[in-house]
Amino acid sequence: MPRYIGKEMSRVDGIAKVTGKAKYAAEFQVPNLAYGFIVQSTVGKGTIKSIDTGEASRAPGVIRIYTHENAPKPAPPKSTELKPQDNAPERDKSFRALQTDQIFFNMQPIALVLAESFEQARYAARLVKTTYNEEKPTTNMEVALKTAFVPNPQRAPKPRGNPAQALKSSPVKIEAEYTIPIEHHNPMEPHGAIAFWENEKLTIFDKTQGVYTVRRHLATSFGIPEENVRVISPFVGGAFGSSLRPNYYPAIAAMAAREINRPVKLVYTRQQMFTGHGYRPHTWQKVALGAEQNGKLTAIIHEAVNNSSTFEDYSDNTTNFPRSVYACPNVDSSQKIVKTDLSTPCAMRAPGAVSGMFALECAMDELAYALKIDPLELRLINYADVHPESGKPFSSKALRECYQLGAEKFGWKNRKFEPRSMRDGRQLVGWGTATGVWGAFQQPASVKITLRADGTAHIASATSDIGPGTYTVITLIAAEYLGLSAEKVKFELGDTKFPRAPVQGGSFTTASVGTAVYESARNICQKLMNLANKESNSPLKTAKIDDLEMLNGNLQIKNNSSQKVNISELMRKNNLPELIDVHEAKPSSERQKYATGAHGAQFVEVKVDPDLRIVRVTRVIEATACGKIMNPKTSHSQEIGGIVWGIGMALTEATEIDHRYGRIMNPNLQHYHVPVNADVLNVETLFVEEDDKIVNPLGIKGMGELGMVGIPAAIANAVFHATGRRVRDLPITPDKLL
Repeated sequence: MPRYIGKEMSRVDGIAKVTGKAKYAAEFQVPNLAYGFIVQSTVGKGTIKSIDTGEASRAPGVIRIYTHENAPKPAPPKSTELKPQDNAPERDKSFRALQTDQIFFNMQPIALVLAESFEQARYAARLVKTTYNEEKPTTNMEVALKTAFVPNPQRAPKPRGNPAQALKSSPVKIEAEYTIPIEHHNPMEPHGAIAFWENEKLTIFDKTQGVYTVRRHLATSFGIPEENVRVISPFVGGAFGSSLRPNYYPAIAAMAAREINRPVKLVYTRQQMFTGHGYRPHTWQKVALGAEQNGKLTAIIHEAVNNSSTFEDYSDNTTNFPRSVYACPNVDSSQKIVKTDLSTPCAMRAPGAVSGMFALECAMDELAYALKIDPLELRLINYADVHPESGKPFSSKALRECYQLGAEKFGWKNRKFEPRSMRDGRQLVGWGTATGVWGAFQQPASVKITLRADGTAHIASATSDIGPGTYTVITLIAAEYLGLSAEKVKFELGDTKFPRAPVQGGSFTTASVGTAVYESARNICQKLMNLANKESNSPLKTAKIDDLEMLNGNLQIKNNSSQKVNISELMRKNNLPELIDVHEAKPSSERQKYATGAHGAQFVEVKVDPDLRIVRVTRVIEATACGKIMNPKTSHSQEIGGIVWGIGMALTEATEIDHRYGRIMNPNLQHYHVPVNADVLNVETLFVEEDDKIVNPLGIKGMGELGMVGIPAAIANAVFHATGRRVRDLPITPDKLL
């Protein structure tokens, strides 16, 4: 039987997805469905003066229309988990639809039309007439920077050393401002839910990254026990943070289903996606760097401001990762927010890190040119061998090897230093580099393993698979440690009837759930050893658990198949059709003695048309160090996906807002530009594997976010190298290079 870890495995859910067998939230067949359609506000701030649903109510097929005037109010809000990394629950201040006449943002839901068909509901929605007491919205964060404040002063990091004095006395210094516009998640699957009640018990199919968080949200909304809510989400067609916490639609779908006493399906249109969940916030940053003539950093001062809504204080933690990337004795970083009349932002792939590293890594490039030092060499000069903030050693850190491998593969030594010095025919060629960084997180996670006497196994955990391949990697880990072929392992997820697991976010799913599977398999192994050793002639009598492995249907001494017990025979002999283990894995206390993290280096080539100023990313080499690679096939796919998104962030993505009305002008995939096949040319992803048993027993670090983190900065740096024009405001569009 083959070993699985470290070898390529195709997705176990691949056939189900391409044949349509995989069911997404809005695709489940529930009898007697009513269809909902959301009516949205046309103003950005104010109150509803009147809302006339008379004509809409008389339209064909309409069952009922809910507004703030007749929608039942939820139970009083309680604490609920909003952020997966937080230990302490926060009071839920999230937006609740149809609860008030107040307009907090343009395109806010103001009515829910229920009808016998989707088309009837959509038609009737157009007949709802609303008048407003309109106020002038504030949606341009940059004109309101003077109102910025620190949302949690008690949590703000303290300065390291004396940054202001160190900067003042630095022989070389640079200072620059960088901006990133609002960007929206645009997963292929629109958000949606189907809800139905049976007595006081609610079942809901929902697109979510965490079934347990939705369960808690709905239980508190309706004032019912959590056990009375079942949330099912077996497949998610992309989410990237947009479903980390409950959005407003599951609660109103469940409310409507209870009120009309029949199942309700509610799905966003693509336009509704732009205010139906959060977004990457508008971010303004200022970075000041001071250095000696030899390139050694003496000071880093990094200020960041992001927009939030008027009803929640959302911080993107933009300066969190950057303050600990380089060895520098004097560092200060601040994170502030500005209240705007927009919906609340939320985590979006590599939240905070990709934005903060864009500013820092562009500033490092600017410093390299001020010093006349190669940009890669400058990073190596300031390499942090221990964590600069805590002084703790890293559990593992192969970033230096990533720099070396990536530079060698890319041919960085052939780079000419001066901007506009490299050409391909008439095209300007630029080479840029940057550093990527992300955490090596692990959360408590539970799993249930059922090993059957017929040589099959069933694994269950209430985690999610939003696309990275969780079905596959957990199957792979279970097959490895239960000693079965992958075809005999069935893994199920995305259901609150399974043991609790954290939301899928922060790139910690495989480390968390995978560790639970590994430890649970050891528990099964221990149970089997105990059974075997009831026999006086057991070949395992003197063995300890660490001496044993399960392989080819046997429990055996590692690398000695002559000392073995057949598992199926052992179970049958003991009248055990199955062995069950339910186990929760938690991060080890050993982790606290070390700094943990995942790192990477990006090398990018761009070609710029000197007349049209169109930028094309023609080549990317990304070298990543993120522990042990479980499945190279899906891992490379994750990193390539991160690169593609980085190209979009750097060159195309921006949510355009008409600040007169606070209205998003491009809420669609026609005018919100994401990269397509023609934008993505030669991309190569490389892994520098680390043997790190401190982060977790499997040595897994997250990679989903990491692959994106340095890409926008590397592209911006390459554009400067090609053109001599430093663009600090994303996206880098042709008009900014004219």
